[in-house]
Amino acid sequence: MTTSEAAPLPRENMGQPLARVDGRLKVMGRANYPADIPVNNLAHGLLVASGIARGRVQELHLDEAHAVKGVLDILTHDHIRGELEPPEFGTSGSSSIGPLHDDKIWHDGQIIALVIAETIEAAREAAMRITVDYKEEQPSTSFGSEGTETVAASEVSQQFKEDVKAGDFETAFDAAEVKIDVEYGMPTHHHNPIEMFSTTAYWQGEELTVHEPTQNVYGWKVEIARQLKIEPDRVRVISPYIGGAFGSKGPITPRTAIVALAARRLGRPVRCVVTRSQSFTTQTYRAETRHHIQMAAARDGRITAFKHEGWEVTSRPDPYVVGGTKTTGRLYNYGSVLTKVFLVKTDRPTPSYMRAPAETPYIYALENAMDEMAVALNMDPVEFRRVNDASQDAIEGKPFSSRSLMQCYDEAASEFGWSKRNPQVGSMRDGDWLIGMGCATAVHPANVAPCAVRITLRDDGHARVQTASHEIGTGVQTVAAQLAAEHLGLHPSMVQVEMGDTRLPPAPVTGGSSTTASVCSAIIKACEEIREKLARAAVTANDGPLAGRDPASVLLKNGRLVAADASQALKDVFKHVGSGVIEQYTEFRPDGASPDAVSNLYQGKMEMVSGEKGDMIKYAFGAEFVEVRIHRRTREIRVPRVVGAFSGGRIMNTRTARSQLMGGMIWGISSALHEATEFDWRSARVVNRDLQDYLVPVNADIQDVKVILVPETDTHVNLAGVKGLGELGNVGTAAAIASAVHHATGKRIRELPIRIDNLLG
Repeated sequence: MTTSEAAPLPRENMGQPLARVDGRLKVMGRANYPADIPVNNLAHGLLVASGIARGRVQELHLDEAHAVKGVLDILTHDHIRGELEPPEFGTSGSSSIGPLHDDKIWHDGQIIALVIAETIEAAREAAMRITVDYKEEQPSTSFGSEGTETVAASEVSQQFKEDVKAGDFETAFDAAEVKIDVEYGMPTHHHNPIEMFSTTAYWQGEELTVHEPTQNVYGWKVEIARQLKIEPDRVRVISPYIGGAFGSKGPITPRTAIVALAARRLGRPVRCVVTRSQSFTTQTYRAETRHHIQMAAARDGRITAFKHEGWEVTSRPDPYVVGGTKTTGRLYNYGSVLTKVFLVKTDRPTPSYMRAPAETPYIYALENAMDEMAVALNMDPVEFRRVNDASQDAIEGKPFSSRSLMQCYDEAASEFGWSKRNPQVGSMRDGDWLIGMGCATAVHPANVAPCAVRITLRDDGHARVQTASHEIGTGVQTVAAQLAAEHLGLHPSMVQVEMGDTRLPPAPVTGGSSTTASVCSAIIKACEEIREKLARAAVTANDGPLAGRDPASVLLKNGRLVAADASQALKDVFKHVGSGVIEQYTEFRPDGASPDAVSNLYQGKMEMVSGEKGDMIKYAFGAEFVEVRIHRRTREIRVPRVVGAFSGGRIMNTRTARSQLMGGMIWGISSALHEATEFDWRSARVVNRDLQDYLVPVNADIQDVKVILVPETDTHVNLAGVKGLGELGNVGTAAAIASAVHHATGKRIRELPIRIDNLLG
């Protein structure tokens, strides 16, 4: 990899590839993650998880565990009654299942006890000595299992209130010349971030401090306080760095309040690190989905009818909805649209967000269907998408704020060499290897949320940006420093950024690819307010080179205030201000948010303004091309190269943007060929709950991954002009790989992952 690949030269409307401001700390091991924070007199907690998926705990045998030297306490459902409010399912809470609030078992691996000891070794030994008597019931595992309940998502969910539709699908489908009727499936996936899930809690009098990797410090603060029955002002949540999250650290799980209660009972700090095995059942995951697509088209390739039905696994009590039809129903110029989403209630934990939660499974199904229809029409897959490209959405007829989809296809196709593809199935070979080429669209809504920042500028040219957003590895600290420096006329090294603490101004959950748009919009607004204050002071002074000038014409550049041919040093302007420091607190409320949107942040409630909201459709787009090689005898699958071109409005930093998009495509390879959470259907228990059996790619699986950043300017999305890229990259990859596998072998594999056994015979 060359330097120019890692740090692409900026094109139009793109920021410089500034190196990460936290990069040196991280590579030297000096970045303190929540479980690394040194705490005096620390006790260690270990979770005990259920060995059944449905039933009740009749008795916990704890005597042998209590006898282990160093054991301090063991919390069970007998201790929680009356001490904690049950968790709530919603924006901040992952589930309403209170694992220690009664003796009911809702799912495999549910928390049934917390052991606290002087050492982690003692806690582990005690946990292993606990035995349990259960009253077991027959669980329901997945689609087709006896005892499941299927409900319409729009009838039970507050977040998914309507199935999108337009026109008369049935009439258009019946009259069409070319039709396909297909089903697809994506299995359960589990987040496996390098940083384990952990909680460190301690009390100082009536004040609680929690160190935990989270994507939503304010939401967690309020929910922890509610469960503990205390005021939110008595809770502080700190999460300076996060070692991978991908949605898993967005909604709070019930564990946090339990650990905080244990710390209060003991009167000393408690740290609980979830084991890798336990993370498969005590944390969230990507819901298993099934899809039924019917598509019809005229002979010229125009789609006349599109129907997408989805079925999603969820838990018994919580109506978590993936709901990707909101995007698939708007992506192309369909003549008519009909969608429906159903929830299938099973004896599993409640699923939740996982990188591009709605688009990854639903676009996988749609883009596979697009490839199948292109084959049925004998059309080039790229041209088929070009024929059905849209200037407005098919549901409400709203225009797209910007749509560079076909430019992405053109640039990626040129780099990939798509014109050299022989469309005949199985026609391309290299010795014993069958070569296949496929492509797919990537799309993600350009979401944005309310955000507050505090920016402090000193007369010596140093600045500090404070906001309770989160650095989860995307590079938002770097981008924040870079943007503030740009608008304040400073070098980025002069800007310090503080994040991940509820003592800072509130920020939204770091999710939905909304962070850069939200934080940067707030920073731009705050910097402009600082500029106005300085400019007003300079032009209203009795003397000085800027006296009498129009304040609007005064800019901040290189540590000076500049207007045409005149300028003044920052330090001199501060003398007119009468202070050596300007501290600016600013609230950003995006169009479409309620008047109380920012104040609601303080209450742990976040309003995400989605890309579908408003009078325009605001989406980020991409096009991904994949080459696969499949050995004609062994059916071994290799992906030697992937090319993706992406448009996301203003690209703040080409280095961090490329990193995010490349990582997304690698994850797409993983979901296509490797990842699946396997269940024992008889017991509804996870079988492969470790990184030995839960397969993810290693270096040998990933070869050439090329990212192209396509210039795009969109003044409609938000103040920063940013669409968000973090989740875009992995949306289309799996579908492109499935299409390439068909091109190489003639086999259409509609359920993921695609493995050797799918291609034998």
